[in-house]
Amino acid sequence: MKKIICALAFITTGLISASAQKATVQKLWATDTILKVPESVLVDDKENCIWVSNIDGASTAKDGKGSISKLSKSGTPIHLEWLTGLNAPKGMAKYKQELYVADLTELVVIDIKKATIIKKIPIEGSVFLNDVTVNNKGAVFVSDSRTGKVHRYENNIVSLEIENLQGPNGLLSIEDQLLILDRGSLLSLSPSGAISKIMDGMDPSTDGIERVAPNQYLVSCWNGIVYYVVAGAQKITLFDTRTEKINSADIGYDAKNKIIYVPTFLKNSVVAYQMQIQ
Repeated sequence: MKKIICALAFITTGLISASAQKATVQKLWATDTILKVPESVLVDDKENCIWVSNIDGASTAKDGKGSISKLSKSGTPIHLEWLTGLNAPKGMAKYKQELYVADLTELVVIDIKKATIIKKIPIEGSVFLNDVTVNNKGAVFVSDSRTGKVHRYENNIVSLEIENLQGPNGLLSIEDQLLILDRGSLLSLSPSGAISKIMDGMDPSTDGIERVAPNQYLVSCWNGIVYYVVAGAQKITLFDTRTEKINSADIGYDAKNKIIYVPTFLKNSVVAYQMQIQ
């Protein structure tokens, strides 16, 4: 694989406006091709690092080749094979000192301090678990893009949260709402089960979601687009790398420093962008 630093050089700035605000993004750095099909990035302020899930093989294979890498927030490797033996790991979420990983048909729980797997929770009937989020009470939600379902894991019990979606991927728990990216749309699920649409018309490969501010979000699409979304108002393309065939999978976001971390999937690197809002 070639390095992608030069390949992405043209994407230095993007301009959006929302509610009389302006935001720009500028590329900070890109790692070398040291990762192994990176699918998801999770920012961990307490550990002062970013976690990266590596599929390292087919995205549907139970081959034990998957891993989690630990990098500094500036992209320096801390431990490239921090945890190994996973099966096409994708989305991640953290609650207290536990890391939850969507691992094809299982929800894997990892002890961060010990870097060991605590348990693997089978999700019955699942095919392609894709993203994970945890609410403030410790309930875990995991999406299955192939079955159109989102599952809940709470008090050691797996239950069905919602079904009959088109292809749910990115999840984000905010207060009592569960946000779901569903094949080009951003949905909100209330505790009563009511669904409302926050935004639609995005590239159908919608992948990762992060909150920038109340009612303002970053949405990545696997095909290579990252949007800035203002709930119910507008979506603006921050950058688009489709012509370069550079993916933008499940992004991470450092809210304090306003840095977007983009896993490039088949390009085997993570790229960081500085966002500025005025």
